[in-house]
Amino acid sequence: REFMETFEFLICPVNQVPPFDVTQPYVEEINGVRMKTYIDWMQSCWTISVLGLPAISVPAGFTPEGLPVGIQIVGRHQDDWGVLQLAHAYEQATGFWKRRPPLCSDGAD
Repeated sequence: REFMETFEFLICPVNQVPPFDVTQPYVEEINGVRMKTYIDWMQSCWTISVLGLPAISVPAGFTPEGLPVGIQIVGRHQDDWGVLQLAHAYEQATGFWKRRPPLCSDGAD
């Protein structure tokens, strides 16, 4: 709470890891820490939701492999409009929303 009284927004990663293979149900380990469930690896998202703070995810570019990554913009309690305004300004300034990752192959390379 003290952080949000000092700062208007918090900018953080949406996920702790880049996108992974679709056949994998969830990430099982991050930096040597075992993820026991799907919820564990998504902690950076659900923690904000539990706090009841407004948040939005926006595109933030691509990994060296061309996989999309995003950032999460978190605002003060009940400042949904401020979060939307910052997200729009960020998207207009960066143009990441216009870019698309390369098409996936069918594995028959």
